[in-house]
Amino acid sequence: MADDEDEAYNNTNRAFLQAFLARSTLTYDEAKPILAAIFSAHEKRETLPEDVTEADFNSYISAANNAISLYDFEIRSTYHQTTRTRVYALVNSTSDPITQLATTHSADEISYLKRVLDAMFETYNTPRREIMAITSMDAVRLNRPPTADRRETQNESAPQGSAGQGITGKEAEKMLSTLVDEGWFERSKKGYYSLSPRALMELRGWLMETYNDLVDEDDEEDGPRVLKIKLCYACKEIITTGQRCPKRSCQCRLHDICTQNFFRVQKSKKCPLCKTDWTGNDFVGERAAAATSKPQSRSGGPSLARTSPSAASQGGSHDDDGVDEEDDD
Repeated sequence: MADDEDEAYNNTNRAFLQAFLARSTLTYDEAKPILAAIFSAHEKRETLPEDVTEADFNSYISAANNAISLYDFEIRSTYHQTTRTRVYALVNSTSDPITQLATTHSADEISYLKRVLDAMFETYNTPRREIMAITSMDAVRLNRPPTADRRETQNESAPQGSAGQGITGKEAEKMLSTLVDEGWFERSKKGYYSLSPRALMELRGWLMETYNDLVDEDDEEDGPRVLKIKLCYACKEIITTGQRCPKRSCQCRLHDICTQNFFRVQKSKKCPLCKTDWTGNDFVGERAAAATSKPQSRSGGPSLARTSPSAASQGGSHDDDGVDEEDDD
């Protein structure tokens, strides 16, 4: 809709980039009214959101990418795991995402975030239950590090700016809300926190390096020993919600929406790796928690932990990594 003869980077591009910067993420549908307002102001005639085409949107994304590339930023996109809406996010292409967060959050808040991520991808991510999400109640309980960790911090030099004592429950609640507002976390209707599309894009390398335990170089042919972060077999993106092969030893995972096209093409509802019948009833994500019994809090809210998260982080795992052998037959 912008003037064809004015192909140079101009004020409409700057306005779009500023609007993008003001948001953590953007979709095509969210961009249409923004671009319509920009076009209306630039062309001095009304442009309706429905008049904005996908080609318009893509051209502004491309121009913005060219403009910010000199500053080590880029706009990347991925599909939302449940809606399959394409989500665009501004990503720092060079620095560690955790380091980026440290510029806007205190050291104690970053330590808290790491405890929440450890809970998502270690405590609540086992061969029996790949939940990779955490309830609000369990997340708030992680406000303080385990006692042993606090003692270590007191005996050693504390991280710069960190008292090593954690944060209060109210501060934890505020931090979780902030992470949702900033586009790092999503909160489901049932009160589970999980990583957003933006976080999965920005943290992809860090998540794999942190939670996937690779073998030594001499034993590379044997592959990873522990694969906590898995990819969808169809789209090759990280999967934290979807379906899994009924055979627990099999690494095949598929997003719900990916299964539709995948099995339509395959014409056989069997796992593409181990050929086990694909039931569609073995889940990854929040539904994996619902598939097993879990205690209720006195207030009626859900809780994943059979023991407290702090106890789990000190070795008292609430969900054994041991699996029933008959599932691997």
